[in-house]
Amino acid sequence: MITTDHGGRLVTVTAFGEFTVADYKEFEELVNYRIKFEGVVNLLIDLRQMTDFTLDMALEELRFARAHSHDFGRIAVLAGSPWVAMTAWLSQVFVDAEVSVFDDEVIARAWLEESP
Repeated sequence: MITTDHGGRLVTVTAFGEFTVADYKEFEELVNYRIKFEGVVNLLIDLRQMTDFTLDMALEELRFARAHSHDFGRIAVLAGSPWVAMTAWLSQVFVDAEVSVFDDEVIARAWLEESP
């Protein structure tokens, strides 16, 4: 399950429990809408409460990242475990955005606000 929020060029998604492809499709729809009307967007992805993800979600994330490699400015990932942080760093291979992993949401939001 996920929750999403957006304001201006910032899209926020929080995953709870298992992150599924249906959840990811909801995230994609919001991001595509924001890109259409705002241009390049920043992402705050909170995975601290995610317990697992499905393989089809991971494959969809790779497809989406490749299709939108130039559509993100900065991506801040809030990670509760090292393996989640590792997957965030791997995402940098597919996007031009600056990707950074944080433990603290206040610091992550401040970093996103610094974005030109």
